[in-house]
Amino acid sequence: MFTKGQLVFAVFFVIAFVIAMVIAYRKDKALHQLFYKGNYKILIAFFAFIALLFVIKFATKH
Repeated sequence: MFTKGQLVFAVFFVIAFVIAMVIAYRKDKALHQLFYKGNYKILIAFFAFIALLFVIKFATKH
């Protein structure tokens, strides 16, 4: 399906991308802690909303 060259490129690209993301995150870590305090509450609310939608779907199905 893919040539050997394409697979090698994909592997190197993924490795380089992950390394770049780690470096970028480490540089911005102090800013994240300063500006994004409490964002876990939004994540919890989002998952609770999705769970509520599933409950409503299964409750109204029967």
